[in-house]
Amino acid sequence: LQVRGAPAIALLGCLSLAVELAGGAGPSEDLGALEEFVGQKLGFLLTARPTAANLGHEAERLRAFVRQRVETPGVTPQQLRESIIEYIEGLLEKDRRDNRNIGAHGASHILGRVRGDGPVTLLTHCNTGTLATAGYGTALGVVRALHQRGSLSRVFCTETRPYNQGSRLSALELRHDGVPVTLIADSAAAAAMRERGVQAVVVGADRVAANGDVANKIGTFQLAVAAQHMGIPFYVAAPSSTCDPTLASGHLIPIEERPGTELTQLGGVLLAEPEVDVWNPAFDVTPHELITGGIITEWGVFAPSELCQAL
Repeated sequence: LQVRGAPAIALLGCLSLAVELAGGAGPSEDLGALEEFVGQKLGFLLTARPTAANLGHEAERLRAFVRQRVETPGVTPQQLRESIIEYIEGLLEKDRRDNRNIGAHGASHILGRVRGDGPVTLLTHCNTGTLATAGYGTALGVVRALHQRGSLSRVFCTETRPYNQGSRLSALELRHDGVPVTLIADSAAAAAMRERGVQAVVVGADRVAANGDVANKIGTFQLAVAAQHMGIPFYVAAPSSTCDPTLASGHLIPIEERPGTELTQLGGVLLAEPEVDVWNPAFDVTPHELITGGIITEWGVFAPSELCQAL
């Protein structure tokens, strides 16, 4: 799960539940027991990514759907099981539609924002594509939309240490789709902005606070700082379900911290002194004032401070 994005955590977790139910897992004769089984699975799933808003939102919606079905007169356990599977299949289709809308809105906004009439050069971080969603992508959906329009010159893709989602996943899928991509070290991002003609930065998000602060993969904050210094618009692409109006600012977003061995080891090979003190947050928070391009959702592009109120 760690190598995937926030939408994928929700979708992959729900899909695994659907597979279990289709295979006959869980109680088969009692509605209440089946509801409890689903609730336990969702509760376990929530521990996978505390920073992501999508996961909690989808889990609560599914719980409410199951409760409504349980209270429907005449519903049998088998019918409940089948309706849950259909509900989860619907999530996949919705995610694909939302991602394509995000891509279209983002591509149009970027083309209207950057100077010149030629194809644009982007920079992105982590993985937000087919391997992080139901099959199209959020930030990489914007990349794909520009490429399909013939309006993408190149996308620079950071390696995204320590899990290397950029090099292992983003670069892989973009190459597979014939999208012009160049892999760079995380520490080369500012130099790429200055030396390689980057015209916009587009990243994903795990949670958006009410004021527009955004939590995303560690390293996003420093990209936003560098982009502001270079006068390059910085965009966040995320479905509206990522917005969490219950949190006033990004300071309140829970940030997952990962084991120190992810930095001191790679594939079992020791890279650092084994007893060195390690701080390894999986995410950081980008202040809303650094999101100069806007937040791209399936409904359009919003100023960070306006997103949660608009939705």
